Amino acid sequence: MIPSELRPGFSDHEPTPAKVLDVKGLNCPLPLLKCKVALNRLAAGQVLHILATDPMASLDFQAFCARTGHELVHMSEQSGVWEFLIRKTSMPS
Repeated sequence: MIPSELRPGFSDHEPTPAKVLDVKGLNCPLPLLKCKVALNRLAAGQVLHILATDPMASLDFQAFCARTGHELVHMSEQSGVWEFLIRKTSMPS
């Protein structure tokens, strides 16, 4: 696991992502579409780290996880950049 000091905004209790998805500069619905594609390529239990600047991203990803059953492990915003950790479940997305 990468130490938390090397992963700003994350604690040592949060999982190490299998993939980072940078969707900064993209607006809805593109961040969600790219997230869905990336999650489809991960195995159940793996975590996707998403970086986004869309102001609606927090609502979009919360709703997406509630609808699909994927776990929103972490969500934070710093200087206009949202960070999300989403754990893929075995449920279809």
